[in-house]
Amino acid sequence: MTSTFTRPGLGALMLAWLANAAAAQDSAGIDETINAAFAGATGWFVSAIFSPFPGTDFPWIVGWLVLAATVFTVYFGFIQFRAFGHSIALVKGDYSDPDDAGEVSHFQALATALSGTVGLGNIAGVAVAVGIGGPGATFWMILAGLLGMASKFTECTLAVKYRNEYEDGTVSGGPMYYMVKGFAERALPGGKVLAVLFSIFCILGALGGGNMFQANQAHQALTGVLGEYPGAITGVVFAVIVFMVIAGGLKSIASVTEKVVPLMAVIYVGTALVILIMNANMIGWAFGQIFAGAFTGLGIAGGMVGALIQGFKRAAFSNEAGVGSAAIAHSAVRTKEPITEGFVSLLEPFIDTVVICTMTALVIIITQQLLIDETTGLYMLNEAGTAIATVDGNTGVSLTAAAFGSAFSWFPTVLAVAVILFAFSTMISWSYYGLKAWTFLFGEGKAKELTFKVIFCLFVIVGASANLGPVIDFSDAAIFAMAVVNIIGLYLLMPVVKRELHSYLTRIKSGEIRKFTD
Repeated sequence: MTSTFTRPGLGALMLAWLANAAAAQDSAGIDETINAAFAGATGWFVSAIFSPFPGTDFPWIVGWLVLAATVFTVYFGFIQFRAFGHSIALVKGDYSDPDDAGEVSHFQALATALSGTVGLGNIAGVAVAVGIGGPGATFWMILAGLLGMASKFTECTLAVKYRNEYEDGTVSGGPMYYMVKGFAERALPGGKVLAVLFSIFCILGALGGGNMFQANQAHQALTGVLGEYPGAITGVVFAVIVFMVIAGGLKSIASVTEKVVPLMAVIYVGTALVILIMNANMIGWAFGQIFAGAFTGLGIAGGMVGALIQGFKRAAFSNEAGVGSAAIAHSAVRTKEPITEGFVSLLEPFIDTVVICTMTALVIIITQQLLIDETTGLYMLNEAGTAIATVDGNTGVSLTAAAFGSAFSWFPTVLAVAVILFAFSTMISWSYYGLKAWTFLFGEGKAKELTFKVIFCLFVIVGASANLGPVIDFSDAAIFAMAVVNIIGLYLLMPVVKRELHSYLTRIKSGEIRKFTD
């Protein structure tokens, strides 16, 4: 999730409109000074979050997320598989009572949360995983996605159970609320401290990785199609559109995401399906490569261990299971049964990682000539030999575009549209996450909400215009610092979820809980 792209200078935010090229070049020196100073002040935090286990390339934060997902999977009796059918029924609205408290439907909550996770991780991240870890990385990515379903189930159930419901029909929920209220209910210390830490990290992550990075990548995609132009133009246009959406609150956000997310699926997944159908005779072979590579040395990063590291890493960075962000969106659902949103939310890592990431990987593996060095038969790396797979200068998004472009020459343009939609949907979802963390710290109220929304939109302009590598790295680290705090809370509150699960399943069997639609 950390940035691998360079960005135009920070001075472009003002000088793009007023100054000439020489002045812009002068500003780059100032940018570098600021970036160096910021990196020096925050580098320790970034390193602490993303540092690997000693003697490995495996980030400890990924191990923290995967371990938690495994614990929740076992503790709840593999709930992600047992409840899959019921989860789909809930999304369809079969059990939705229109009189329940909340702001959005199960489907809208799922779409909002998905719009915050489906993005560049599904496009560029998969290319990185397959390029470095080989096809086998896909197997471990799928496994991590399946395990992550249990983490989402746990955090989203708690988010609904301990949310605040207000007289005007709005709600506020998420890790910061279940840490305070859940800890108090169980007489556990430290809930308020954890909640404040989570909220601070959430705001930083929302402004950086959930905003500036997305705006910057949208500008990169547009310049790839339209040619170079000042990033401030993209920033202003996006800021206006984002503000128009988020000014209406969660109902407005959900209304947009329930349309944008299916559109993203049609554009991106639809194209992948066409390529796979065109190469249907190779799908079986591709899955054979995935399974063989998961336990042997079909990649270049240490055989099975390298494939495992890359698969787990990309899944964790893609679906954010355990981070706590999606729990904020799911908490606003219309329901009186907290466990139902836990069921709905477990579909999110399945769609994000198991379906979309796997389809991307299959396309890349089938069009593997783009990735394999003809002389060595190995997946190619960059000059450092340890970073992103590269062919003819393509990395990340460009690499995926090249793989898809081997079947359709026009796909890079379609991919640019998909990246823009991904960036837009991620920004509006993270605006809500950041807003709820903001109001938790500073209190509810229209003026306080408007203050954050204006700040958020200003950062859209900065992100599209600026060279803020260290800032983005710091904000990405903040997002995963959310997971450190959140999972501590989940471990201590998972008995509450188990009670909710037992009660709900008992009432389903007895007929007390019934369908509202046929």
